[in-house]
Amino acid sequence: MSKSLPFLIDEENLSHAWAKAFLHIIDNPGKGISPLVVSITGFNDGISNEDMDIRQSLDKCLADNDEQKIHTVANTIFPDSLWRRSKYQRHELFERYLKFLPRAKAIKHCKPKNRRGLYFERLIAFGSDEQTKVNQLEYIIDRYQAQPTARKSMFQASIFDPREDHIPNPYIPFPCLQHVSFVPQGKTLTLNAFYATQQLLNKAYGNYLGLCRLGNFMSHEMGLTFSRMNCFVGVAKLEHIGKEKNISKTSHILTPTIQVCRKVLLSRTE
Repeated sequence: MSKSLPFLIDEENLSHAWAKAFLHIIDNPGKGISPLVVSITGFNDGISNEDMDIRQSLDKCLADNDEQKIHTVANTIFPDSLWRRSKYQRHELFERYLKFLPRAKAIKHCKPKNRRGLYFERLIAFGSDEQTKVNQLEYIIDRYQAQPTARKSMFQASIFDPREDHIPNPYIPFPCLQHVSFVPQGKTLTLNAFYATQQLLNKAYGNYLGLCRLGNFMSHEMGLTFSRMNCFVGVAKLEHIGKEKNISKTSHILTPTIQVCRKVLLSRTE
């Protein structure tokens, strides 16, 4: 892993960005990229451009191996469908999410993954003390509305909580996302996200999608246009899927998705 070179992807299509990262690991020595920087633009009314052939192929791979599908992973960062059902009212979204949270954590399929928390939960209810939990997104929105020219370092939110996450366990599935920041620039907004590690096959596509949806939400509430999502990953890894704990890059499990990614990316150059 230490011999891995930095890899930068700048794309206007979320699916193409993920496919480039995925194929980079497939086509190069090792099973990781360190660091990986993915920058995505090209939003239509805040919605990410996607290639449905790539997304559907990956979703099938995930579902066939008892992994969470892309939409489910994205919802841990931002619950887009719940926002729509809340009629794009953020206070109703926050209230409904926190009421639904215990049930979300108890869902049988997701329970082992969700027992330590969810990303959106920490963004709107950070802290272990019920009396002092902080809605970091509400604070950022309020401060921007009160003072749009405030110092940019004010507009950031933490996921990692040393009181909860500095534990000696050899492996914990949460949190991989550590931190997000929001950068207003004129009438646009950029979201930056930092991952210490990221599972490229199981999580990365859903992570990108959830972050883009979070950026769109914050842009909507701040009266800005969402323009870019930057995702910084310390170590992006291809390690396991389902019962395959150390998946080979030549595994038949990966073959259909590899073929679709190659076909789609090749078609762009023809």
